[in-house]
Amino acid sequence: MKADIHPPYFPNAAFTCACGAVFTMGSTKEKVNVEICSRCHPFYTGAEKVLDTAGRVEKFKARAAGAAPKKEKKSSK
Repeated sequence: MKADIHPPYFPNAAFTCACGAVFTMGSTKEKVNVEICSRCHPFYTGAEKVLDTAGRVEKFKARAAGAAPKKEKKSSK
């Protein structure tokens, strides 16, 4: 293995979440900012967030109803 090519390892690196939670674990960076963690992720908290109020199926049906019907081509024999 080549010597002096690996980045320095910080065993007590601080991971800061957007929600304000701070975790300590090992990393090659001394401070890391993350957007989501186990304290604010809906899977771990059990709080479900509603992203789509109208519903995807209802939106598709509304678009399909507004579309003009296709004309059938007459085949010549």
